[in-house]
Amino acid sequence: MKIQDEDFYNRNAELSVEFSKYVLEHPEIDELLSGKKVVIFLPEFDPELRDFNMKMATEIEAEGGKVLYVKVKQLSPKITSRLVGVEVAAK
Repeated sequence: MKIQDEDFYNRNAELSVEFSKYVLEHPEIDELLSGKKVVIFLPEFDPELRDFNMKMATEIEAEGGKVLYVKVKQLSPKITSRLVGVEVAAK
């Protein structure tokens, strides 16, 4: 079970990084993040992670915590670098 939890952690971490980028591009969302809320990702493309996260959200809410649900339809393919027209020279 520990390996599976680590896998869920890594998958959530990837979504968290991408969501951070999204928030930077959409500052209007920032006000939804105010207060003490736990961000819970509900990835439609990953039912196993979505179910795990829903269970975690239920536990948080049962303990009186607040949750902000972020539904994600898909992730686009990874881009290794956004640099264009790079020239590298050693001297």
